[in-house]
Amino acid sequence: MAEISLKAQKRALSTKGAVNELRRKGSVPGVYYANNQETIPISVTEGSLKPLVFTSQTHIVDLQIDGAEGLKSIIKHIQFHPVTDKIIHFDLLGINVKEAVEVEVPISVTGSAKGIKDGGVLQQTLHKVMISCLPNDIPNHLEIDVTNLGIGDAIHVKDLMGMFKYEFKQLEEVIVLSVVVPRSHEAVEVEEETEESTEPEVIKKGKSEDEE
Repeated sequence: MAEISLKAQKRALSTKGAVNELRRKGSVPGVYYANNQETIPISVTEGSLKPLVFTSQTHIVDLQIDGAEGLKSIIKHIQFHPVTDKIIHFDLLGINVKEAVEVEVPISVTGSAKGIKDGGVLQQTLHKVMISCLPNDIPNHLEIDVTNLGIGDAIHVKDLMGMFKYEFKQLEEVIVLSVVVPRSHEAVEVEEETEESTEPEVIKKGKSEDEE
C-alpha cells in the first residue's frame, strides 16, 4: 500500500462566500476527523489533492497540518462540482493501524474473456469495491482475471470472497463483471424469431384461399 504526504492548512469554519474565495485561489476545503477526536477544518491545494483522487490505486495519506507531525488517514469522501467536475470538498478519515477500516479499492481487469471471441462484450458493473481490513493490508487494487468468462458468465461479489482474504461490504449477489451478448445481436435474434413465428400463419391463409 503506497503512502502519499499531503500538506494542509487549518482553516476557520466560515461563510459560503469565504469558501468560494478559497476555491478561486486554487485551494480545496475539507475536513479531517477520527474516532473520539474533534473534527478539524482544513484546506489543501487542488494540485496536491488530484493525485489522490484521479488514480487507479488506493493510498494511505500522511496528512501534515501546518507542518505538524503526520496523521495517517484515508480519503473517505470526495465532492465534485456538478457542472465542471472540479473537486470542491473532501473528507479524510483518521486511521489506527491496529484497527480495521472500510475503504473503497479499485478493480483491475486482466486477461481477455473467451466470450469476446464468440461475439460477446465484457461489461464492468463495479469499478471499485468496499472492503474492510487493517490499514497496512489495504491493497492498491484488486486484480481479477476474466480469461475464462464465456458468454452469459459473470463474477459476483461472492466470488471475490473466495479470491481474496478481505471482508467485502457489498451484497454478495452484486455483479462485478460479466460477458453479455451485444444488444444489436439480440435485436437480430428477436427479429428472426418474429419472422419464424409469423411464417406458418401466411401458409395457413394461403390454404384457405385455395379451398374457397
